Amino acid sequence: MKKIALDAKTASSRVALLSTDQKNAALLTMAQSLTAAASKVLSANRLDVKDARKKNIPQAMIARLSLDVPKLAKIASSVESIAKLPDPVGRVLWERMRPNGLLIRKMSVPLGVILIIYESRPNVTADCMALCLKSGNCVLLKGGSEALRTNQALFEVLSGGAASAGVPKGAFQLVTTSDRAAVKSLLMMEDLIDVVIPRGGEGLIREVAKTSRIPVIKHYKGVCHVYVDEAADLAKAEKIVLNAKTQNPSVCNAMECLLVHERVAKKFLPVLARALAQKKVEIRGDAKTRQWVPGAKPASEKDWGTEFLDLVLAVRVVKDLEEALGHIARYGSRHSDAIVTENAEHAERFTGSVDSSAVFVNASTRFNDGGEFGMGAEMGISTDKLHARGPMGLEELTSYKYVVLGDGQVRA
Repeated sequence: MKKIALDAKTASSRVALLSTDQKNAALLTMAQSLTAAASKVLSANRLDVKDARKKNIPQAMIARLSLDVPKLAKIASSVESIAKLPDPVGRVLWERMRPNGLLIRKMSVPLGVILIIYESRPNVTADCMALCLKSGNCVLLKGGSEALRTNQALFEVLSGGAASAGVPKGAFQLVTTSDRAAVKSLLMMEDLIDVVIPRGGEGLIREVAKTSRIPVIKHYKGVCHVYVDEAADLAKAEKIVLNAKTQNPSVCNAMECLLVHERVAKKFLPVLARALAQKKVEIRGDAKTRQWVPGAKPASEKDWGTEFLDLVLAVRVVKDLEEALGHIARYGSRHSDAIVTENAEHAERFTGSVDSSAVFVNASTRFNDGGEFGMGAEMGISTDKLHARGPMGLEELTSYKYVVLGDGQVRA
């Protein structure tokens, strides 16, 4: 662990100095290498999926783990798309000329060495390698043991492509051990690693945050809400709710709780319940919800703050916008929350009051995603306020420093 962290630290100063053209050429080569080696990656993935099924790993996790030709093509396309994005390094964020003649520039710079610890999703390996390269960072990748073969195959193909394009050795490091003590030792190396990004279940993230001596950018869970206002277009609301809950229920930006204004509940909930039933969604509702949806199960206090990651939805009828805001403040996780309304004042009140990384008006929470935000991909979605918030794309993988240009000035 010490060697790979030291190798990354040593390489970081050279990676930070790669030109935009060098980085883009490497990313395109990486994408081409991945396409050419599709059979190798898919063969490794089939073995991982087979083992996962033998171990009775939940189907939702197997779905995230599984790759096929279209998924792999999408991963390659994501790497290629990052090459087309503006370089976040070396930008002048602001510039000031002082009365004494000093020119002060605030310049964007890489973070340095990033450790990412993640579960299941092989696409994270490719996304993180591409994002870190484009932002001038080195990365240590610790994926879940259930995806070890797939991650190794992806890593070998992508790092080989990068090396052939001139990326310094050590820019990418893959941690292959599942020894918790070894991973814990990495979290102690604050002199070699600059930031840790855990991406996975709440238990993993809390353990990393508890153990690490290195700054951690995290989100514990995604308890995301959609509030259907009294001034909502109900056809629009139905479409948004169905997408937010069922398009991919196993991800952190899927809706887990629906709040409905009491003035539209009688009209909206029975229609919505039928649509949700067709998608096999289980509704857990309060007493008012069950009045209009007799088949709903009673919601417990625990249900309001639960990230189900499944086709289960908590539903509550509220008396007004203020009650909805209070519910979100109490039970939300500051991830993604949405209001459906045609009232501009209500929308403004909602967006101003809800303290989440992304707040939506008349749109699905599923859009809180680096790719959907035009970032190409993401390292994860942060619900912290320091250093980054929301999808972590290229700009969020940089810091800044001040470059001060003088001509012999000294301070009086």
